[in-house]
Amino acid sequence: MSTPDTALHTITVVVNGNPESTSARTLQAWVEARGVLPAAVATAVNGQFVPRSQRAQQPLNEGDTILTFQPIEGG
Repeated sequence: MSTPDTALHTITVVVNGNPESTSARTLQAWVEARGVLPAAVATAVNGQFVPRSQRAQQPLNEGDTILTFQPIEGG
C-alpha cells in the first residue's frame, strides 16, 4: 500500500505548448525520461534558458512551461 511519501506523484507541465504529466522533479530527470541526448536539445523553463550544466539543479513545479529547441551553433 502506498503512502503519500512513497506514492508516485505526477505534476502537469506545459511542453512546447502542450500539457504533459510527469513524475520528473528536475529538468535533467525530465530530459532523461524523454530519451533524448542531453546535448541534442536546448531547454528553457518559464522563459529562462537553462544550460545543460544547470538542468540537475532546475526544479520542475506544477504548471511550469518547458521549451525545447535545437541548439544553434556556428560562427
